[in-house]
Amino acid sequence: MTDAASPAHSRLLEQLGVDIDPELLALALTHRSWAYEQGGVPHNERLEFLGDSILGQAITIELYRRHPAAPEGQLAKRRAGVVSTVALAEVARSIGLGQHILLGKGEAASGGADKPSILADTMEAVFGAAFLSAGHSASADLVLRLVGPLLDDPGRAGAALDPKTALQEVAAAQGLGAPVYAIEAAGPDHARSFTATVLIDDAAVGTGTGTSKKVAEMAAALAAHQQLTAGAQQQ
Repeated sequence: MTDAASPAHSRLLEQLGVDIDPELLALALTHRSWAYEQGGVPHNERLEFLGDSILGQAITIELYRRHPAAPEGQLAKRRAGVVSTVALAEVARSIGLGQHILLGKGEAASGGADKPSILADTMEAVFGAAFLSAGHSASADLVLRLVGPLLDDPGRAGAALDPKTALQEVAAAQGLGAPVYAIEAAGPDHARSFTATVLIDDAAVGTGTGTSKKVAEMAAALAAHQQLTAGAQQQ
């Protein structure tokens, strides 16, 4: 750790627009796989835990303000649609976050820098680091600047709570076959990760990762749902 941000981290800080402490930013970008290979040094999961709360609160308040007449259930669906792993991974990709994440050799070799779960978790860790460095207002502003635009996409809410059912419905509406999920597991027992691929009519239409098969399947289903609905809109 150093007192000054590296050139790469300086570029990231410019994109974030928040003055994050260099040590906290470096910690936010440290995945547990890298920490494990370095003999158990600190990693970003505590910051991720904090950032998840910052994210949820900022989005909840924004939704409450934007939709004064919306019932609780509708607000919850809208929130779920933008704090999902798939949504946060999109946000992370938009700022090139993956290239900055410290990953273990095995995780890096398996494409970890673009795995939705790793990108989403790291994005939350960055929100946590922003809170500790710059305070509540600055971290909430960061969340709304990066994640807020997703609130304008009405298609996210419907599939967020039950993406597998939503995918099945949109596939049927488009005259496609039923989704089939292929699961692969990787990593040691203490850090097992799962990757799910959704196949429709033998074609891969979405992938997702998670710490359980269920989470991986849900992430893959949401990614596939977004791909199918986007394709239909372009036709």
